[in-house]
Amino acid sequence: MLDADACYLALRAHDARFDGVFFVGVTSTGIYCRPVCPARAVRRENARFFSSAAAAERESFRPCLRCRPELAPGNARVDSSVQLAARALQHIDSGALNEKSVDELGLELGVTGRHLRRVVEAEFGVTPIELAQTQRLLLAKQLLTDTALPMTEIAFASGFSSIRRFNALFRERYRLNPSRLRQTRVAKDALYCELTYRPPFAWRSILDFLAVRSCPGVEAVVGDRYTRTVAIGKHSGWLAVSPSPRRHSLRVELSSSLAPVLLAVLTRVKRLFDLSAHPWRIEEHLGTCARLAPLIAANSGLRVPGAFDGFEMTVRAILGQQVSVKAATTMAGRLASSFGQSIETPFPALTHISPTAACMAQLDVEDLMRLGIIRNRARSILAVAGADLRLEPGADVEATLAQLRKLPGIGEWTAQYIAMRALHWPDAFPHTDLGVYKALDVRSPKEVLEISRKWLPWRAYATMYLWKSLT
Repeated sequence: MLDADACYLALRAHDARFDGVFFVGVTSTGIYCRPVCPARAVRRENARFFSSAAAAERESFRPCLRCRPELAPGNARVDSSVQLAARALQHIDSGALNEKSVDELGLELGVTGRHLRRVVEAEFGVTPIELAQTQRLLLAKQLLTDTALPMTEIAFASGFSSIRRFNALFRERYRLNPSRLRQTRVAKDALYCELTYRPPFAWRSILDFLAVRSCPGVEAVVGDRYTRTVAIGKHSGWLAVSPSPRRHSLRVELSSSLAPVLLAVLTRVKRLFDLSAHPWRIEEHLGTCARLAPLIAANSGLRVPGAFDGFEMTVRAILGQQVSVKAATTMAGRLASSFGQSIETPFPALTHISPTAACMAQLDVEDLMRLGIIRNRARSILAVAGADLRLEPGADVEATLAQLRKLPGIGEWTAQYIAMRALHWPDAFPHTDLGVYKALDVRSPKEVLEISRKWLPWRAYATMYLWKSLT
């Protein structure tokens, strides 16, 4: 439930902290906007407030062409009152309903399709199909505006099964012919998109974190830009991410070969850079702790780096057990060059695609030991590769942690670190970490857990501030 008066105050102030939290429908124009829209402030009596773009569109409002609602950051999943609805939304954001029915998605989430529809509609005010349709239309609108992709490729990249359905729904919802939005012409060998976030955003800090942990051949940080190779299904290519100089957003450049899986790629980029976070809300909460307040003041906007690929990040975590970051990075590079598929990119440092779990599961311990990986870690990597694990946001955190702990060589620190990054769980907490001990000046896990009770439900963010204090 939205407090309309509070929303109107935020709208009048153009407060960027509320960008993506709500949308405003203007009854006098039939258009809906983000709270940061540069247009003249609407009169209170003409404003209606919605918690999602889909809810605004169901009431026949059209997206503003100035503030572009498709660029708004996603709602924070940790704040959702219904965890099932939040998990469903994550799957829909990743394009799950492009290939599955609502009943099939419900089965994957452990409920009936009927129950899933009821929960999603109660939480977001629209059905799962309406959420998916709005997501497809907003992505298509962004591609029409920002790329030179042919109309057919845009329709399929956005999740539509036919160009006829795309054209019909676009005209029905937006009362526009899609071709009217063709404004930008860019090189056909690359795509450009922008992903917004809620400021502040400590870009340099997250880039430094990723730089020292990047896998040679697969990832590279050059100057102010993060680059990597990508493989999703049968589609492969590369991407580069850098901060936009014009707005609170990241500029994502992708090879055109990734157009068919664009939605999945952008979803992974959002997770990697934690773009859905509410930094002001998190820092307000954690800042009440005397131990964290000065760290937050010195490093405002710190995010929790996610994982572009959960298996890749898990392997890197295992390689990093009880060795230096540099040594683990060297081993990760050897794995990629030995077992990853080679690829040509415009970046000299990017030469291989990270080996998949299916590929690694075909190897034996001796294959990995020949690269200098000790036997116990080789066994752990192969165990993870062969396990039935969902190493991505939306997975059942407790069940996944229990599965991980049963695998050889996976202790509490590694399990929590995987939850923190691969599962992107905001309350993951590697409480046995020596760096956390040092930052807090304590000696036992029990003391750390007692101190951390005040940080719920954002202990992963508290961990990042503690680690940052040691650099």
